[in-house]
Amino acid sequence: QVQLVESGGGLVQPGGSLRLSCAASGSIFGINAMGWYRQAPGNQRELVATIMSDYTPHYADSVKGRFTISRDNAKKTVYLQMNSLKPEDTAVYYCNANIRTWRGQIYDYWGQGTQVTVSS
Repeated sequence: QVQLVESGGGLVQPGGSLRLSCAASGSIFGINAMGWYRQAPGNQRELVATIMSDYTPHYADSVKGRFTISRDNAKKTVYLQMNSLKPEDTAVYYCNANIRTWRGQIYDYWGQGTQVTVSS
């Protein structure tokens, strides 16, 4: 009943930029935190950035100063602007949202993932 749909991944050269989007839809009463995680081959999924409903952001040290997370509450969408990309940013990026449904239940939902590849 709740879906997160990501877009914006792709192949980019080192130093380039990409913007990821993730739109939530379905039986949504409210959205608390939204965020982005990533998983590279052979690695565990790791936090990239989160943003609270009051727009307070939090970043992993590895992306501070390069990535910017933002959200549009009216559109139920979270964005991740990625600048100065490095090969080590290569991973599948997953959107996450903590959502309260109209039934009053609160769950963490995940998107399907979008591939980001940074390579020359």
